[in-house]
Amino acid sequence: MGEAIGQMLPFAVGVALSPMPIVAIVLMLITPRARSNGLSFLAGWVVGVAAAGAIVLAVAGPSATSEGQPEDWTFWLKLVLGVLLFVVGVREWRGRPGAGEEVELPKWMSALDRFTPAKAAGTGVLLSALNPKNLIFIVGGATVVAQTAISGGGQAVVWALFTLIASIGVLVPVVIYFALGERASALLDEIKTWMARNNAVIMAVLILVIGVKLIGDGIAGLSA
Repeated sequence: MGEAIGQMLPFAVGVALSPMPIVAIVLMLITPRARSNGLSFLAGWVVGVAAAGAIVLAVAGPSATSEGQPEDWTFWLKLVLGVLLFVVGVREWRGRPGAGEEVELPKWMSALDRFTPAKAAGTGVLLSALNPKNLIFIVGGATVVAQTAISGGGQAVVWALFTLIASIGVLVPVVIYFALGERASALLDEIKTWMARNNAVIMAVLILVIGVKLIGDGIAGLSA
């Protein structure tokens, strides 16, 4: 189990540090429905990550040979995911805002103050499990867990830990809001501004590092 945790950790951190979901939940926490929408978004996020990973683990099944070695297809998948991440990372880096350039948030974020709890939960699922960048991280994380050939119960425990770590980014603003109440507004606004401003750089670095790691792991596995 220790190997599975170590292998999935970078992918979970990649999901946790995704800036746009953090910006989205911070914006929800400064609306009149902050409590209900914030908790609904968080719940949707957790369900999205947990469900997407569970589906991948169920499809992958035991992904090791009788000798305990990973199947070749897992290395091919790592290679493909690594290349995809590398391409996305390069695009993110090239699209980063220049010095003094104003950062525009997605237009749908301007409607967050009118969201119902159901819409907030749906947005949580969408930004966690259906966001292409996060989905690649989730598939990659679930794949490395599957290839360690631990028991089904062990996989469930590891994926629960993955989900917890992957949710830290959206959990922290909620904790700040409930802990500080009205005093949280200034701090949350600073978090939102910084994350929005550095979105492209944060994602580019994360994606490129993990992408290169996957490519290396895939090549090494297929060459063994």
